[in-house]
Amino acid sequence: MTATPSSLHRVRDTLTPALRAALDRLDEESRRQAAYHFGWIDAAGAPACDGGGKAVRPALALLSAQAAGARPERGLPGAVAVELVHNFSLLHDDLMDGDEQRRHRRTVWSLYGASGAILTGDALLALAQEVLLECGQPTAAAAARLLSRATRELIRGQVQDMSFENRAHVTVAECVEMAAGKTGALLSASAAIGAVLAGAPVTVVDALALYGDQVGIAFQLIDDVLGVWGDPARTGKPVHNDLRTRKKSLPVAYALNQQGTSSVELAAWLSAPDEPDETELRRAADLVEEAGGRTWAVAEATRRLELGEAALRDAALDPAAREELIALGGFIVGRDM
Repeated sequence: MTATPSSLHRVRDTLTPALRAALDRLDEESRRQAAYHFGWIDAAGAPACDGGGKAVRPALALLSAQAAGARPERGLPGAVAVELVHNFSLLHDDLMDGDEQRRHRRTVWSLYGASGAILTGDALLALAQEVLLECGQPTAAAAARLLSRATRELIRGQVQDMSFENRAHVTVAECVEMAAGKTGALLSASAAIGAVLAGAPVTVVDALALYGDQVGIAFQLIDDVLGVWGDPARTGKPVHNDLRTRKKSLPVAYALNQQGTSSVELAAWLSAPDEPDETELRRAADLVEEAGGRTWAVAEATRRLELGEAALRDAALDPAAREELIALGGFIVGRDM
C-alpha cells in the first residue's frame, strides 16, 4: 500500500477549522446532517472523530497555490470550496446508487431520508460558491467560474454514467469521457484553483489543470478496480459492489469490447434480469479479469498518472510543491492496491 503523503497529514489542520466555520452558516438541520456526513458527530449527535475522508482535493488546492509561488493558505478558500462540492456529489451519489454504507457508517440518505440527503447536498453546493465569492481575494470570481464549470462537468459525467445503465454496449472511449467529467473535472479544478486564487499565469494554471484531469481519470480507473476486487475492510463497501448492480465500469467496458468467450459470457450475464448471487458475482469478476479488464485498468491508470506528471515537469512551478503533487498523485493511484 502506498504511504500517505505528508501533504495529507498537514491539510486537516488547515482545512477543518475553515470547513467548520463554513458549515456554521447552514441551517441547524442541514448542518447536523453535514456534520454527520463529515464524521464530526455520530447518529445520535455526539462528537465523533471519523475524519471524513482523505481530503485529497483540498490538499491539491493548497499545493496548487504553493506551486504558483504563493503561500499554501492563499488557496484555502478553494480548498474548502472543492471539499464542499465533492461532498455534495457524495451525498447525491449515495442516494442515486442506493448505497447504505460509506466509510463504514450509514449514509445520510439511509439515516435521515432521501430528501435530507438531497437538500444537504444542495446546501453544500451553494455554500461552496459563497465561500469563494466572499473570500476577499481579487481573483475570487475567476475561481468561482472555474469551480462552476467543473461542477457542470461533474454532473455531465454523472448523467452519462447513469445513461450507460440502459445501454447494452458502451465503448471504452465513452467510459473515459464519462470519467473525465464525473471524477476528473473536480480533481482538475482542485489542482488549479489555488493557482487561480494566487493570480498565476495561464500556463501555470493550465499545467496544473491538466495534471489534475489525468490524475482524476487514473483515480476513477483505480476506484473501478476497487469496486470489483477491493477489500471491504478498506473500501467500506461489499466486495464485487459494482458488479452487484451490473455497472459498466471501466474494467468491465474494456472486457466487453474484447474478442473471446469471456467477453461473450460477461455480456450475457450483464443483460440477465435476475439478482446475482455470490457465486455469479465471483464468476463475473473472473470473466472481467480473464478478458484483461483489471490489468488494462491498472496499466492505464499508471499511464495517465505519468501524463499528469509530465505536465508538472514542463511547467514553471515551485519545485517542492511539484514533488508533493507528484507524491499525492502516486498515492491516489496506488491506494489500497
